[in-house]
Amino acid sequence: MLLAKRKLRIETERMTLRPPVHSDFRAWSALRQQSHGFLSPWEPSWAKDHLTRKAFTNRVYWAQRSVSGGTAMPLFLIRREDDRLLGAITLDNIRRGPSQSGTLGYWTGQDYARNGYMREAILAVVHHAFARLDLSRIEAACLPENAASRRLLEKCSFKYEGVAQSYLQIDGRWRTHVLYAALRSDRRGKTDVG
Repeated sequence: MLLAKRKLRIETERMTLRPPVHSDFRAWSALRQQSHGFLSPWEPSWAKDHLTRKAFTNRVYWAQRSVSGGTAMPLFLIRREDDRLLGAITLDNIRRGPSQSGTLGYWTGQDYARNGYMREAILAVVHHAFARLDLSRIEAACLPENAASRRLLEKCSFKYEGVAQSYLQIDGRWRTHVLYAALRSDRRGKTDVG
């Protein structure tokens, strides 16, 4: 599998996207804690041990297994100019066979939001998924009222596809999400029939 044969690293104009490592713990926990109020309306409720070293260690091991197994690409956004952690993006649920698809999720620390970092990261991850992983479809979902995330997806050429009722538990309750997708070659509305 392509992911397992070499170290996963994606370079963008301003950032290096790479899987988390154990030494990221302090930066990650500080950024998550500082951004808690900013992130909590859009994320699943945090477990009591969410910011602990043990939970982070488990996250690092999960990332290693996922990359090796080709099932996910969990990546931290590291700004090259100062080696600062800005957030994370994950291409998860990578499905092969007739599906050739994956699901995109992301978060940015409050101080780094609306600076174009996540747009840069999404474009790079989608390009990598289509060009290197040979995926055909990348899906993403967000809360209908998350106007910033919806605009971001649309700026990255994701198209609105519909609504999923009670899709995920966010901030402690089941929430309906709007669904978006990007296709390697956009075939929507095209058929061989007729």
